[in-house]
Amino acid sequence: MSKDRIVVVGGYGHVGATICKNLGNAYPGRVYAAGRSLEKAEAFCQQADGKVLPLQLDIHKPLDQGMLEKVKLVVMCLDQTDTAFVEGCLRNGTHYLDISATDHFLTQIEQWGRQTETKDMGTAVLSVGLAPGLTNLLAGEAHRLLDQVNELDIFIMLGLGDRHGKAAIEWTVDNLCTSYEVMNKHQRVTVESMTEGKVVDFGPELGKKHAYRFPFSDQQTLARTLDVSTVSTRLCFDLDGMTRVVAALRSIGICRLLHQPKVREAVIKAFGSWKIGDDRFAIKVEARGQRGADEAAVECLLYGRDQSNMTAMVAAAVAKSLYKEAFPPGVHHMEQLFSLEKMRFWLEQEASLTINVREAGL
Repeated sequence: MSKDRIVVVGGYGHVGATICKNLGNAYPGRVYAAGRSLEKAEAFCQQADGKVLPLQLDIHKPLDQGMLEKVKLVVMCLDQTDTAFVEGCLRNGTHYLDISATDHFLTQIEQWGRQTETKDMGTAVLSVGLAPGLTNLLAGEAHRLLDQVNELDIFIMLGLGDRHGKAAIEWTVDNLCTSYEVMNKHQRVTVESMTEGKVVDFGPELGKKHAYRFPFSDQQTLARTLDVSTVSTRLCFDLDGMTRVVAALRSIGICRLLHQPKVREAVIKAFGSWKIGDDRFAIKVEARGQRGADEAAVECLLYGRDQSNMTAMVAAAVAKSLYKEAFPPGVHHMEQLFSLEKMRFWLEQEASLTINVREAGL
């Protein structure tokens, strides 16, 4: 039985719908928009001219292995709490792609992959999207340009005027007041989100912004995959004043209020309805280390518009490669199988990319 179908779980959601349309144009009639609501899936697919088909699928229920017999690739656009669904896909020989950003879950999959014989299994690619995703590829490029990387600083700017899906807004709000671990000089240290601000220069068009620690999974992943002793990721918004207000609210105790469901829902609604700022996003990766006998630094800057669309485009590009090409079985993060060079042609048509290398004294 041939495996030629692509199932996009969460395929009628904000990012998933864009992924479905992109893949549907490439593989009409073989892409399925899946989710718990068959009604929503059917409504979305009516707009896709038959290129995308509906599928009812609840990932929280036991996986029907029979459903996977014709599925070559699953694209996951929903957050999960356990690895059962991923394991079922890989054991069936179905490839798996995940755009989620929670380190705890991605680490669970990674650990399972290390402990399991994956010879005859499918390929899983984690950390796909904008952050993690393009942040990983830029870090990988900086790592390639240096002989030794001692420190990685990642900065992410999101536009408040952009169209953000509800799940992404909920994830951001829920992580405004969290503690998490990062690597600092090969030691695990606990830090708090929206603290330890740094000023980052995003170039003449976007200017300087205040950015604060935030628990994107790339900082934990890259410490392992690139073997970098110190890695941090910071977040800011296009309106610098709003970033600083959020950081100030966190410092004076808004966290206690966010634990109240009504307050949390109000904040999520506010984030989703704000009509301030614009839809620009930016990623800057700063790597410091050695090049030959000299100290050196690499700065990678990428900026464009509509971060949700960019996330979908990255996911679709990786999905097409998984569908057409052969990759090693088992669990991998994006930077372990893909390079910036592989994405560069289409990426530079959609966004501005600059990479600078500075050696000591320059």
